[in-house]
Amino acid sequence: MPPLDHLGIIAGNGIYPQVLAKAARLAGVKKISAVAFTNETDPKLMELVDQIDWLRVGELNRLLSFLRESRVRQAIMAGQIAPRNLFDLHPDWGALLLLAKLKRRNAESIFSAIALELEKIGVTLLPAVAFLEQFLAPNGVIAGPKLSRREKSDVEFGWDIAKQIALLNIGQTIVVKNGTVLAVEGFDGTNETIRRGGALGGRGVVVIKISKPNQDLRFDIPVIGMETIGVAAEAQVRVIAVEAGRTLLLEIDRVRETASAASISIVGR
Repeated sequence: MPPLDHLGIIAGNGIYPQVLAKAARLAGVKKISAVAFTNETDPKLMELVDQIDWLRVGELNRLLSFLRESRVRQAIMAGQIAPRNLFDLHPDWGALLLLAKLKRRNAESIFSAIALELEKIGVTLLPAVAFLEQFLAPNGVIAGPKLSRREKSDVEFGWDIAKQIALLNIGQTIVVKNGTVLAVEGFDGTNETIRRGGALGGRGVVVIKISKPNQDLRFDIPVIGMETIGVAAEAQVRVIAVEAGRTLLLEIDRVRETASAASISIVGR
């Protein structure tokens, strides 16, 4: 990643924006300007950036104006927006015009359209993994005990199914056990999918989280963090299989320790 003097962060929920801000500082970024969203972005991010503007989800014109006036030329989208807030939009006229042009309104189409609007004001979206390459999942067992033959079989069984579901833009996570698909990610997101699968399968379910084929890494990359591990422990998950080199493991040391303590194996494939 070439050195930058000024970075913009479009910050969603979770710890991802904070991890990114810290990593960017370590890489030599002198100034960070953040766009944050009320009821989404953790206020702790304010301690890690030079300036921040708080918006409601849907205020596209304010987002563009802030980045333009701050003279941001490179930005990164970090963190998700909760599905409930995407259904509770208060779009300004810029967002309304953008949405009106879209034939399909899913995360990929919306964020691609926003990226085009950013390009119009001279802002380039960097890959979501910029500054965070050290957090990409490696191959093999990352945490917890080795997988049994049955668990390996479930990972193998579920992997191709998860890829097909991701190709259809349905979701990127499935839960399986003993050769049966228990839950498929929809609009509710990864954590709710894990809860549903755990409720159906009980102790020992296998979670598979993959990237989409031809995934646009500027605004959509699978992430595993402490919140996901906590949900998995409550759901009595046994294995979390992720795509090596295309999944971010945030707070990797804490994730390893907590997963191992809960006898959850994390494996990169």
